[in-house]
Formats: sequence, C-alpha cells, structure tokens
Amino acid sequence: MYTKKSINKAILTLMSLCFFLASFSYASTSNKIGINYGRLGNNLPSPNESIEYLRSMKAGLVKIYDANPEVLKLLSGTKLRVSVMVTNEQISTIASDQSNANKWVQENVIPYYPKTQIRFILVGNEVFTNNDQKMWIDLVPAMRKIKNSLISQNIHNIKVGTPIAMDALQSTFPPSNGKFRSDIPNQVMISLLNFLNGTKSFFFLDVYPYFPWSKDPINMSLDYALLKSGGVTYKDPNSGLIYSNLLDQMLDSVVFAMRKLGFDDINMAVAETGWPNGGDVDEVGANVHNAATYNRNLVKKMTSNPPLGTPARPKIAIPTFIFSLYDENQKPGPGTERHWGLLHTDGRPIYEVDLTGRRAVNEYPVLPEPMNNRPYKGKIWCTVASNVSLSTMELGWALDFACGQGKGICDALAPGSMCYEPVSIVSHASYAFSSYWAKFKSSSGASCYFNGLAVQTTTDPSHGSCNFPSVLL
Repeated sequence: MYTKKSINKAILTLMSLCFFLASFSYASTSNKIGINYGRLGNNLPSPNESIEYLRSMKAGLVKIYDANPEVLKLLSGTKLRVSVMVTNEQISTIASDQSNANKWVQENVIPYYPKTQIRFILVGNEVFTNNDQKMWIDLVPAMRKIKNSLISQNIHNIKVGTPIAMDALQSTFPPSNGKFRSDIPNQVMISLLNFLNGTKSFFFLDVYPYFPWSKDPINMSLDYALLKSGGVTYKDPNSGLIYSNLLDQMLDSVVFAMRKLGFDDINMAVAETGWPNGGDVDEVGANVHNAATYNRNLVKKMTSNPPLGTPARPKIAIPTFIFSLYDENQKPGPGTERHWGLLHTDGRPIYEVDLTGRRAVNEYPVLPEPMNNRPYKGKIWCTVASNVSLSTMELGWALDFACGQGKGICDALAPGSMCYEPVSIVSHASYAFSSYWAKFKSSSGASCYFNGLAVQTTTDPSHGSCNFPSVLL
C-alpha cells in the first residue's frame, strides 16, 4: 500500500529525473550559447538591464563570477540556465568542513532554486593558474562537499565543476601530446577527474585561440584561429586526426591529457572563449572584425545539429559560454583585458551575432577590414588617456608610483630640467608613464594601464627639448 510519504518521495524523484533529463537534453541538443556576465566596470548597466539584454540576445545560459543575490533574484522566472561560482577565497574554508559547504548552499542556492534555473556551480576560477598549492589540494574536497550538500537537499541536476585555464597543460601540440603540467600533483588532477567522471559533470575549460595566435601571427594562419572553414588544415602525426581550426586543436589537447591519466569519457564544456574587439597598439589582431568573425563561427560550430564535436570527440555537444557581455573598464593588465564585450554599455551590439546559430555567417553586414592583423613596427608611447575623467589626486598617486619605481625614471621632471615645463600634472604624468613603461615593459612585462589613467599612442608627445622615452617594436 502506498503511503502519502512514499508518493511524495516518488514525485520528488520523478521531478529530479525530469530536471536531469532536461539538463542532459540541453547539453546534447540545445541550439543556444551562454554568456559570461562579468561586472568589473564602473560604467556598466544595472543587473536588471543586463538580464534583459541577455534575454533579448536569446542567450541560453549565463555565467556569473560569484553568487550575487541581486542577480540571482532577477534571474528568477527567466529561461536562462545559470552558472554560479564559489570564489577562490572560499575554497579552503569550504574544504575544511561540511558545515561550511552546507552554509554556502543554504545561502546561495536554496533561496533561489528552482525558480532561478541554477545548472552549474563552479568551484574556483582557474585555480591552477594561481601558485597556491594549498588551494590546489583543497579544490576537490570543496567540490565534493558542495555536491554532498546539494544531494542532502535532494538536488541532483546541478553539476559541480571548476574552470581550468589552458596553462594547466604542459604540452598542447600536437594535440596527441597533450599533457597536464608536471608541477600539478597527479593525485590532485586524478582526484579532480575521478570526481567529474563519477558525478557525470563537465571538464570546464577557459580556451582562447587568440592568445597562441597572437604570439606567432606571422607563421600561424589567422583564418585557422578564427574558425574559418575551407582554409588551412593540420594533421596530427601521431593520431592521424585532421584539424581545421585552432579551437578544436586546443580542446583535443585536453582530451588527450585526460586520456593519458585513464579518463576518456568526461564531457567538456567551454567556460570562457572569445576574441578581443580592441586593445593596445602592440596587441596584434584585437579588433571588431576578428571578434565578430570568431564568435559568429563559434556559434555556428557549437549550435550545429547534430553536434560537430572535435576530431577526437566527434558528434558530442560542448556547452559554451562566450566571454563577455560587456567591455569591463576596470580589469587590469593589457588593453585586450578590457575589450571582450558583445555589447556597448547602452545595450547596443558592438557587432552583430545571432546566438541561436540560425543566421548564416555570410548574412551578416560586412565589417571594415582591420588594420592591425600584422604586428605594429615602430615607436609607442604611454601617456595620460584623453577619454577618462581625470582626478588630480588619482593622477598624483599614479605619478608618484611611476617616479618611485627606480632611479632616472623622472629625473627630467625636476625643476629646471628638460621636461619640467609645462608645469602640468597631466604633462608630468604622461612623461612618467612613458618613462616607467619604456624601462619595465621588456624586463617585467609592465603594462600601460595605471588603473585606467594611461593609454598607448603612436603619436610622439615630445615637445621642445623634452624627449619622451618610448618602446620600440
């Protein structure tokens, strides 16, 4: 005889199974793409506006870099499948005690789920890029505790994973030589792969063809990096597999790396990919034309029905998140770091892309041919940016920082010296930025950024007897 309790349990089990099948069906057949919604900017639209933009773009998923309560509330009732993140700083605390994992789930999942369709919890972000070996050891225990907490709440359809950058690999070429870094302990990587395999989760990968191409743009085909069909192909001499684009080549290097550790059945997901729509003068190929080309071809590939997969994993769908929704003006580092967006901050597209994949690549408007697909040769200076709101105090701090980094950087700014005139904080800061950058770019990879106050220029700012130091490319 069926009791009310047994019937309710059966209903819950059936609902969980339906959720799981829906999730599996998505991973197998969906024709939609996800978007990374980063918020490292001081000029970005509100979360409410941003979610409306995502919906109007017909995104299938959204990935955020925390578990922001405002964002999760606003996603309630939408059809967007959501990926949330346990931050790197939280990993060791969660790994240390199951109660900490339970608390995280109680605070960041239970109040929103299932009305907010959370489908992935990503524990950490590019953990192996960080040289914190304790975090490496704590990663999988934290993932297991989060999964245990979900199961205790009768939640079975949320996958737990962690995004790994390509720098976790020691070898990627040819793809059949793919191998994880030797400094990552085997027990850590095998434990991670065991967890992903046992829970039927995904190996989430941050993979950017732009970076290997931009390191060798003369010898590597741009069309191959931009996923253009009908161009260059490469045959792996060991596997015999033929590659028509760099993304497949990079993905399969991870497939072979997992295979070497005894794991051949873990599905992959692309947690981040994209192409920069702009950057500094010395950053080759970062332009709107290439960004549009890459992402349009990416969408067409990843939404193909039946799925294309990769040469080593044909006909297997790969859930994919494009980076990113907006340009984020507060990201430090080279200029490309701030130029990956699909949208301007007023919601207008930087370039058109149909995330459903229904629009043929040749149906888009033709964009002007880029001017920077070959490395720039000449002098570059680093000066105060003209398009930012300048604060005398902020410029003063940046000026003091640059001048304080070594003898000789700002000697020409001393009273009576060549660059003392005009006595202007903008003029002095521009000289200091250029001098600092010229001294440290080659030796330590210093960037022309200064918290958004500086920009590269090919126009010589020298005046009179004041010659600004420059970088020669």
